[in-house]
Amino acid sequence: MAKEQGIGLAVAAFTVYILGGIGAFGGLALIFLMKGRDLFGWGDGRTIGYLSLCVGATLSVLGVLLMRIFRNRGLA
Repeated sequence: MAKEQGIGLAVAAFTVYILGGIGAFGGLALIFLMKGRDLFGWGDGRTIGYLSLCVGATLSVLGVLLMRIFRNRGLA
């Protein structure tokens, strides 16, 4: 049971890491490509891009930290 839980935690940490990378690169694309354009009525594409870049970078760091914690604790 502990091994199955460890694999699940590792997959969850890796998923957070991957989603953070997608968000960060998507944010960069919005910053460079959506200058001055409205994005689905949410606001300027550049502003949403900065938000996505910051949230994506934070999720990537969180994913790496979770992977390190789970590995060092013997959970994965």
